[in-house]
Amino acid sequence: MLHIQDSLYLDERELVFTMIRAQGAGGQNVNKVSSAVHLRFDVRASSLPEHIREALCALSDHRVSKDGVIVIKAQAFRSQEKNRAEAIERLAAMVRAAARVEKPRRPTRPTRASQRRRVQRKAVHGQIKRLRGAVRDE
Repeated sequence: MLHIQDSLYLDERELVFTMIRAQGAGGQNVNKVSSAVHLRFDVRASSLPEHIREALCALSDHRVSKDGVIVIKAQAFRSQEKNRAEAIERLAAMVRAAARVEKPRRPTRPTRASQRRRVQRKAVHGQIKRLRGAVRDE
């Protein structure tokens, strides 16, 4: 079990890893070593709580497919183990973000003093702009 938050865990059996060759320049080792990792996680078939599953499927992220499968590609490191750990950490960060409950905003009103200051600033600014007009000879 992977620890995500206080009482939130991911079952490692729900993660599917595919080892692929990393993109980019690689030198002599490039055609022999599959060091990049594709992590696939089926959100709808997971053991996560329902509200977190819905939040993950609703994300407008290119890593989440229409079928509710998250695909994360990790290829930053030369070692397969480090790329695997990075993919897991990125998935955990996505789940943490989906689990976070936003505090509802309480609408407030500006104070009377701040309204007065705003109107005074507007009057001063308007006076400055009026002085920019054409100069008249009298």
